[in-house]
Amino acid sequence: MQVSIACTEQNLRSRSSEDRLCGPRPGPGGGNSGPAGVGLGNPPGGGGSGPKSRAALVPRPPAPAGALRESTGRGTGMKYRNLGKSGLRVSCLGLGTWVTFGSQISDETAEDVLTVAYEHGVNLFDTAEVYAAGKAERTLGNILKRKGWRRSSYVITTKIFWGGQAETERGLSRKHIIEGLRGSLDRLQLGYVDIVFANRSDPNSPMEEIVRAMTYVINQGLALYWGTSRWGAAEIMEAYSVARQFNLIPPVCEQAEHHLFQREKVEMQLPELYHKIGVGSVTWSPLACGLITSKYEGRVPDTCKAAIKGYQWLKDKVQSEDGKKQQARAMDLLPIAHQLGCTVAQLAIAWCLRSEGVSSVLLGVSSAEQLMEHLGALQVLSQLTPQTVMEIDGLLGNKSHLKK
Repeated sequence: MQVSIACTEQNLRSRSSEDRLCGPRPGPGGGNSGPAGVGLGNPPGGGGSGPKSRAALVPRPPAPAGALRESTGRGTGMKYRNLGKSGLRVSCLGLGTWVTFGSQISDETAEDVLTVAYEHGVNLFDTAEVYAAGKAERTLGNILKRKGWRRSSYVITTKIFWGGQAETERGLSRKHIIEGLRGSLDRLQLGYVDIVFANRSDPNSPMEEIVRAMTYVINQGLALYWGTSRWGAAEIMEAYSVARQFNLIPPVCEQAEHHLFQREKVEMQLPELYHKIGVGSVTWSPLACGLITSKYEGRVPDTCKAAIKGYQWLKDKVQSEDGKKQQARAMDLLPIAHQLGCTVAQLAIAWCLRSEGVSSVLLGVSSAEQLMEHLGALQVLSQLTPQTVMEIDGLLGNKSHLKK
């Protein structure tokens, strides 16, 4: 296990930021249009075994231990990080489709949002088989087909667990992982997804069966990586151990809820997994489903998520005593936001990005204008000094509750 992780870190350190972000440039008539070409081909400047080829492999000075290797895209200002300790480069802000695509917003608005995101450097688009009963995947797939962007220029992730009403259409059995992913690919109109997530743990499926099924779909070219979503640290470690024991493919990241009022897992548990086994974090709900904004203010507008049919739980949360207290504490951050020249939403998103081991933060937006505001969090990130973070912790009053 130690040798594997050491090799991964050395590989990352021995490549420049540009090479890690852009990869080898294809030669005449070349290209990388699918999973079959990933990791193949000769390095730039030929593929011979002469002195020039050997000289190009001299490792560069190592990066600081444990540091996320970040680079900035030309022309967009978007920042890119490795997905955990894998070689996959993802934008530090991604676009989620939960609630919005196929449900809350029209297909035209969804296309506007996706286009603005892509043009501003976002390359990570997340969905799931359960979102809007498959409509979110279908909407995303239709847009991608119309836009005609190079498949190698973006990362698509989907999640498998709830696929239908039949007993065999949900869970993490080998049957549902394979059939569920194929169903997602049909709706997305894609040959493969970059990452397939297990959308919660499944006590009814043996861990070996889950890891073997994920390894199978990767070996079959249906996905390039796999990850977990809402799994406990012990479950992730078990999956990793099973993969190492049977020479299978381990998960590369965990999708977890993370915001100002949901901190312990991402701040206290996942960093240890990142350092030990290379599992990164893709986080969601940076604004706590809108609680960390001023849009509720004691009421539930008809246009927000909490007013949508099937989201009564969110409406109850907004109107609960805890929800009202959280909204009040979020507004206590206004002076800090004004001092930094940003909105509370931008401050909250930037605060999520500064957490150790976080590869990307997923944004959920209902308009292109809202997306542009949230992308402004990138300019706030560099202003989050340790003193500012301590001031935020003091106002929130919840850091002391984290267990060390």
